Amino acid sequence: MGRLKLGVLGAGAWGTALAIQFSGHHDVCLWSRDPAQIAQMRTSHVNARYLPDIELPRDLHLTADLDAAVNGADLILLAAPTGAFRQLLEAITEKIGDATVLWVCKGFESGSMRLPHQIAREVLREDVPCGVLSGPSFASEVARGLPTALTLASEHERALDMAGALHHQSLRVYTSSDCIGVEVGGALKNVMAIAAGISDGLGLGHNARAALISRGLAEMSRLGQALGGRAETFMGLTGMGDLILTATSDQSRNRQVGLRLARGEALDDILCDLGHVAEGVSSAREVVKLAAGLGVDMPIAQAVNQVLHQNLAPRAAVESLLSREPRAEQHH
Repeated sequence: MGRLKLGVLGAGAWGTALAIQFSGHHDVCLWSRDPAQIAQMRTSHVNARYLPDIELPRDLHLTADLDAAVNGADLILLAAPTGAFRQLLEAITEKIGDATVLWVCKGFESGSMRLPHQIAREVLREDVPCGVLSGPSFASEVARGLPTALTLASEHERALDMAGALHHQSLRVYTSSDCIGVEVGGALKNVMAIAAGISDGLGLGHNARAALISRGLAEMSRLGQALGGRAETFMGLTGMGDLILTATSDQSRNRQVGLRLARGEALDDILCDLGHVAEGVSSAREVVKLAAGLGVDMPIAQAVNQVLHQNLAPRAAVESLLSREPRAEQHH
């Protein structure tokens, strides 16, 4: 496909990491809504807030002007949190031209229970090729060029063609047509990582964590299939792969939330201290509402939501899970 013009929207850790990764292969412009952040990055050649240890490539364009980032782009990559996704899409929808639009946010929209691809359907023209880029990936490792594998999911052939342009030695990009499964996996693994953090924070051991991860995967798969996703998607990079990474590594913001809740810290204090968005916190509420409406049993997600939003003590949440009646093991 050759060298492309890329506009990366959102200069958090993930947007910056992808901009760094792609800048060696394409002409990349990284946009932030904060002119002071752009000025700092231009001067110091690092993103001091999100990736302070990684130097920005000298050929990476930096701007706080949305038009400059989007106009004439072949590919627009949205790296804003799910809560800002709709607003950012609406801001660019008249400027897209012939560009392909991809996003990397993971979660449900607060209040509407919408996944990102559903929001995109509501906002974008029908003929805009669009899709989600997801998978087990910490921003700092992608920025350093460590090997990573992602999945690009779309119903548009032209969007899937972008996988070839983005794929290179340290970043393998696979393709899928299952947007629902990929996005449900990306949203739910954050909720399950909070559960794993609570379990580890309470000192319940590796056996308990393995049980939580495997039963959490079953919950993800049940909800995903009820929404129209495919079972095999949850066995892949964006299901099991992303869940294992997020639930077991202390780099995970959502796991950190669980660890610190188990230590008795207040949620507001934890989130203020993190300085990054932990998507599982808002997704948990939406997941529980969605599951109730579909009649899908999701006890782990429900327990996490009760700890986050209904003042249930972490230990009491674990005890309620352990006291459930024994049953046959089911994955779907």
